[in-house]
Amino acid sequence: MGKDDRRPIAARSTGWARALSAALVRSSITPNQISVLSIFFAAIGAAALFYWPGIAGLITCAICIQLRLICNLLDGMVAMEGGKQTPTGALYNEYPDRIADSLLIVALGYAAGLPWLGWLGALLAALTAYVRLSGASLGLPQDFRGPMAKQHRMAVLTAACLLALIEVLVSHTAYVLPTAAVVIAAGSLLTCITRTRAIAAQLKVRS
Repeated sequence: MGKDDRRPIAARSTGWARALSAALVRSSITPNQISVLSIFFAAIGAAALFYWPGIAGLITCAICIQLRLICNLLDGMVAMEGGKQTPTGALYNEYPDRIADSLLIVALGYAAGLPWLGWLGALLAALTAYVRLSGASLGLPQDFRGPMAKQHRMAVLTAACLLALIEVLVSHTAYVLPTAAVVIAAGSLLTCITRTRAIAAQLKVRS
């Protein structure tokens, strides 16, 4: 994957990201190992949300989501800017993301008391990536548009964990997590539609 095909992430230009990336480049850690580590953090966050959807679980999940996203940021930086690309890097760039997304979104569905919605959200989230890569397979630039791309899904889930924490402490209701599950599923479906329409429009222009 070239630099032009990477997801636009503003954090790449921050000082902390560059410093941490430089330290990892100097180490023996590979970009692929960083990608796999993102699954580890997602699994911890998903387990916390699934088994302990109270204060501790919500806080743990929110933290693990951010650690997963940091891994997603750093693996690309170490590979591209650090010159540590590998022949299998493109696979490690995609597969761990799909696994991490599925773990967290399915766990959200169970924590919300709507398991089917978690599975549906995970399926639709995976389809957003499938549509993006379908466009790339046709020779088009990868389309990372939303409204519910990966960073948006994780932002919604993080916000849901924090708002659910307030809900648990203040109102003792349980509306936040189900709402987040609906938003992620519906937003992912809309993302599939917008990306597909954009790909179709580009193919018509190219023909």
